[in-house]
Amino acid sequence: MDNNRPAKGSPRARSKHSASGGKKINQPVSKRFKEAKSKIDPKKFYSLDEALELAKTTATVKFDSAVEVHIKLGINPKKSDQQIRSSVTLPHGTGKTIKVAVISDNSDQQKAAKAARADLVGEADLIEEIKKGKIDFDVLVATPSTMKILAPVAKILGPKGLMPNPKDGTVTQNIAEAVTNLKKGKVSFKNDDSGNLHIMIGRASFDKEKLLANFSALMESVNKAKPASTKGNYLKKISLATSMGPGIKIDLAK
Repeated sequence: MDNNRPAKGSPRARSKHSASGGKKINQPVSKRFKEAKSKIDPKKFYSLDEALELAKTTATVKFDSAVEVHIKLGINPKKSDQQIRSSVTLPHGTGKTIKVAVISDNSDQQKAAKAARADLVGEADLIEEIKKGKIDFDVLVATPSTMKILAPVAKILGPKGLMPNPKDGTVTQNIAEAVTNLKKGKVSFKNDDSGNLHIMIGRASFDKEKLLANFSALMESVNKAKPASTKGNYLKKISLATSMGPGIKIDLAK
């Protein structure tokens, strides 16, 4: 991960190979991005307090920008015992409305899921919808007993990051609690193929104190997820970025 990587959707120029001759071409950079980038010293590592202030002031898009944390981990992502997969309940949520689907073969659990404000609740009928490509949810929660009927759609859900997993609490007997936590702001995270984490911790409209609280909760969870087999520096680089905004390096020692 480029530690100055902007949040998803950024128009920052990137070099890429053209389909015709392998030549590198640059995508245009917007005037708005250039103005935001000019406020940040690319060589400086900012305190968390400074970084959050900059994130808010460089979020110049017309919509309410997401604030994301990007972490370069000191893990070997090719080793199965160094994979990071966990979750955290952000005290102030992400500012994003999450659609939660529940698959359960127990009528009482289905009623509990609906009472906890799950958006979709079902069993075989929901599986059939997924098979047809109708995936109208952000998170899927399932009971252990229904994992076997999810097997036929694992290849559909897996690549989208939607397959329920006990490690992030989406395979559970306590469906109501899982749905409630997700609605309150529980987010799951896992490392990518390069050993990086990318997690949204709120919106640019959030008070700085709320972003600080969410960041602290996230880092506590990331540190708890450190694999025992990891050696050396676990948290190698950390940066903040907003939607279509430049990256801001963080020095946690400040």
